[in-house]
Amino acid sequence: MKPDLWEAAAAIRAGAASGRRYCEALLARIRHREPQVRAWAALDESRALALAQSRDDERNSGAALGPLHSIPVGVKDIIDTADLPTEMGSPVFAGNRPATNAAVVERLLAAGAYVLGKTVTTEVAFLHPGKTRNPWNPAHTPGGSSSGSAAAVAAGFVPGAIGTQTNGSVIRPAAFCGVVGFKPGFGLVPIAGVLPFSPSLDQLGVFARSVADAAALAAAMAEPGSISAAVANQERPPRIAFLMNFPWNRAEPEAAAQLQAVLARLAAAGAPVAELPLEAPLTDAKRVHRTIMFYEGARQHSARQAEHRASLSPELNAAIDEGLAISDGDYSRALEAAGEIRKRASDLFGRCDVVASLPAPGTAPAGLGSTGDPSFCTLWSLTGFPSITIPTGLSAAGLPFGLQLAARAGAEDRLLGAAQWCEGAVAFSASPFA
Repeated sequence: MKPDLWEAAAAIRAGAASGRRYCEALLARIRHREPQVRAWAALDESRALALAQSRDDERNSGAALGPLHSIPVGVKDIIDTADLPTEMGSPVFAGNRPATNAAVVERLLAAGAYVLGKTVTTEVAFLHPGKTRNPWNPAHTPGGSSSGSAAAVAAGFVPGAIGTQTNGSVIRPAAFCGVVGFKPGFGLVPIAGVLPFSPSLDQLGVFARSVADAAALAAAMAEPGSISAAVANQERPPRIAFLMNFPWNRAEPEAAAQLQAVLARLAAAGAPVAELPLEAPLTDAKRVHRTIMFYEGARQHSARQAEHRASLSPELNAAIDEGLAISDGDYSRALEAAGEIRKRASDLFGRCDVVASLPAPGTAPAGLGSTGDPSFCTLWSLTGFPSITIPTGLSAAGLPFGLQLAARAGAEDRLLGAAQWCEGAVAFSASPFA
């Protein structure tokens, strides 16, 4: 059976496939590829097989089945799980065993899914990389901070995974690893039981191999009725406005050319496409985002730094130090500016359904010392608007390109519909492994 979530769930629910055999096939793939990819922070094969068997037993007993019955999911290692360690990508949390599941994990379990294992995160979901490699080329970063979740889906280890985004931590690694990454709007998915970094910005998201799979997974996690599990077919092509660059960054030449080629293909398929400038105050989004993120992150982690500074990375220590130097007044002004930016960002969608851009300046950078630049995601993280990335092709070096789409607050279904239409028009189907 292919690792696709929607197809696997339908086959298992209908009795045409066994959840245990599906799990066995995924574990065999993990044993073969994990030494190269290194996506997992915690994985217990015996536990996973027992959970898969229990789901088969439930189905055979005639019990009511959830929409994700027998679907194994990767869970980022800053999200609490009661039966697996949650070590936050940091030696400071070594051996941490939560007593309860995070709220989002409980929702997945209620939908019939189970946690296959914990996926690698950067240190406390900030910048210092974990051990994960990019499945397309292990000499390149998979992105971050949800490194393991993106890589696990790209490598076919799981049909879906969950992660978090404070700046670009879902969209960027999904793009670097050539999978779909979907971040619903702020507040739609419960954050309780997830290690906070910046509570005003932290958001949960999903990784999958298709827009349909991402929608099914996100719908099970989100507030009831807020996201449709089945993506509706578009009555017309989406109206697309695109941003070639954000004022605080520029695309690499090959990535810029790829974006233009994709937009031309979408236009040829019938989508109205027009370039969109960013005007003040949106041009200040990166500074405002950084002020809020570093101020809040410092106050979340300053006590931990005081006790364990030598065990924290230089990147995290520097961020905490910078955040502690931000005044309460500057923070309050940044929150006010963020509110104005959200209002003005809504105006971008007056004549379009979605705003398109690259998800990162280019493909996954070479080297494992950083996770790449998140700033192409900053505007949608600051506003809390829903965003998604779909893969669109490969670079000359064989690394994936992505297309980021965003919609106004509350328009998750419209965004997913537009993304699925674009996915069909682009028709990317390559995989890092046969």
